[in-house]
Amino acid sequence: MAFESLSDKLQNVFKNLRAKGRLTEEDVKVALKEVKMALLEADVNFKVVKQFVKSVEERAIGQDVMSGLNPGQMVVKIVHEELISLMGSDTTEMKLAPGQQTTVIMMAGLQGAGKTTTTAKIAGKLKQKSKKPLLVACDIYRPAAIEQLHINGEKQGVDVFSMGTGHKPVDIAKAALEHASKNGHNVVILDTAGRLHIDEAMMAELQEIKACITVHQTLLVVDAMTGQDAVNVAKEFNEKVGVDGIVLSKMDGDTRGGAALSVKAVTGKPILFVGMGEKLSDLEQFYPDRMASRILGMGDVLTLIEKAAENIDIDEAKEKDMMSRMKKGKFDFEDYLESMKQMRNMGGLGSILGMLPGMGIKAADLENAIDEKQMKRTEAIVLSMTPAERKNPKLLNPSRKHRIAKGAGVDIAVVNRFIKQFEQSQKMMKQFSGMGKRGFGGFPGMGGRGGRKYF
Repeated sequence: MAFESLSDKLQNVFKNLRAKGRLTEEDVKVALKEVKMALLEADVNFKVVKQFVKSVEERAIGQDVMSGLNPGQMVVKIVHEELISLMGSDTTEMKLAPGQQTTVIMMAGLQGAGKTTTTAKIAGKLKQKSKKPLLVACDIYRPAAIEQLHINGEKQGVDVFSMGTGHKPVDIAKAALEHASKNGHNVVILDTAGRLHIDEAMMAELQEIKACITVHQTLLVVDAMTGQDAVNVAKEFNEKVGVDGIVLSKMDGDTRGGAALSVKAVTGKPILFVGMGEKLSDLEQFYPDRMASRILGMGDVLTLIEKAAENIDIDEAKEKDMMSRMKKGKFDFEDYLESMKQMRNMGGLGSILGMLPGMGIKAADLENAIDEKQMKRTEAIVLSMTPAERKNPKLLNPSRKHRIAKGAGVDIAVVNRFIKQFEQSQKMMKQFSGMGKRGFGGFPGMGGRGGRKYF
């Protein structure tokens, strides 16, 4: 996950600051030296780091901070505010053409950055906002890209316009606009060609499209895993073609986060979205304040709430019924499967924990805290039960348990332990039912190695 190493290092620095109570200038300077090293190791642009540390230091050694009751927390607050400023302060929305005018969005980026997938993701976002987007295949050099756009468009329920590989991209774009006008599409998204590296032919192609049709937004997709290279790519695209906004893809991968912290400061262009996974729904609006909170281990409850609203699909009657059973300690295995499904839709338990503040869990500890294989085994056990057994666990006699163990590919002892844990969870839910509306707490299979649990 992005920023894991940086987040852990910064949390250690600030933990030491808080422990000191009163701070000296030397304390602040030593701490900021560690912050500087952590940012450089995260592949943040050197000039950006230098200016960032200078800004924090100027504010942190002021009289108000140094004489305050809790200067350690004040320094953290200053770092938080400066991180937000670094990434753009305000959230930037994608600009659409006014009135009934058709909005044209041109997607650009190097080959392998995830541009074609991101194009379909953005179309899905626009469709959710009651727009009628049209995806346009302008990559005439890779037939596979055209096919991929058609497949992703079908998955998103969005129309795709293509003319194969025998026409110039600018002619395809012009024809797509005519098609959109005739068929009621109010957003046209051009998926242009990418190259393995920036070249003059690529830039000329993009420039020609912008010269011949009105492009309202040029969005650049850069691979966050390439660190400083992503920032350099963004800078060159902006200088030669002109970029209105940036999408950082692969932010869920093993990325150090330097691109997210540098790209706005270097290019002056805002980050609009971040790609957080391979699924077409894994695209998040970029909020500088929320990202800063994640980096500093403060959680991101607002994004968690939004994810829940988008992905948890339980109608009101069903939800009330589930809550009623929880209060009575009758939460059954069918409910368990439903909760697993909803949690997976939200990115899994690791993703949820990473957005909760005050958990006291470092990113590096999440792998030990959550045993995903164990969770999959427990789900396999439930899926090996009959519908009647899931609704009435009392039916689970020894012979049925042996059948379930065989179906799940586990030892009978694992099945017995899981059922016992589930019964204990039912009692806990009955006892603490008034403490929360809905949660994943106490479910067996969510403890980590060594029986460690956070819920």
